[in-house]
Amino acid sequence: MSLVFGTGFRLFHRYHDLAPQLVPLDYTEQPDVKLPYELIGSMPELKDNPFRQRIAEVFSEDGQGNMTLDDFLDMFSVLSEMAPRDLKAHYAFKIYDFNNDDFICKSDLEKTLNKLTRNELTEDEVRMVCEKVLDEADMDNDGRLSLEDFQHMIVRAPDFLRWLSPKHYNVQ
Repeated sequence: MSLVFGTGFRLFHRYHDLAPQLVPLDYTEQPDVKLPYELIGSMPELKDNPFRQRIAEVFSEDGQGNMTLDDFLDMFSVLSEMAPRDLKAHYAFKIYDFNNDDFICKSDLEKTLNKLTRNELTEDEVRMVCEKVLDEADMDNDGRLSLEDFQHMIVRAPDFLRWLSPKHYNVQ
C-alpha cells in the first residue's frame, strides 16, 4: 500500500511541477485541471519517444493529448514496470491504431514502422515488412490486425512493446 501511495504521491508532484500555476496542491475539491500536450510531451520519459504524441492522445480523455491528473496517473501505471504485459499490449494496440477503428491496418502498420525506425527504411522496405507482418499475424486473413491478432504477434515479437518499458525510457 505504501509503495502505491508513494508512487501516486510522486506522480502527483510530477504533474504539479509541470504547471504549478495551474495544478493546486489541494486536490480535495477535484479541480477541473487539464495540462496541455506541450507540457506532457516535453517530459523526459516522453520527449525522445517517437510515439509521444500518440501516447498522450490515447491516454487523454479529450483524445488531443491534454491530460487530467487521472489521465496522467493512468499513463504512468501502464508505463510502470509492474503493469501486466496484457495491459501494455492493449494500450500498444490502441497507440498503433492511428485511425482509431479498433484494427491495425496496413496504413497503421506503415506509420508504426516509420516511427519505430525513425523513417530510416525505404518505401519498399516498409511495404515488405508490413506485408510480412500481416501475412504472419493476420489470423483471419481480413487484411488487418485485431487486438487478438496483435496479442498473438507480440508474444512472438516482443519488440513491439519496447517503448513501453521503463528501462527503455527511464520511467520512475
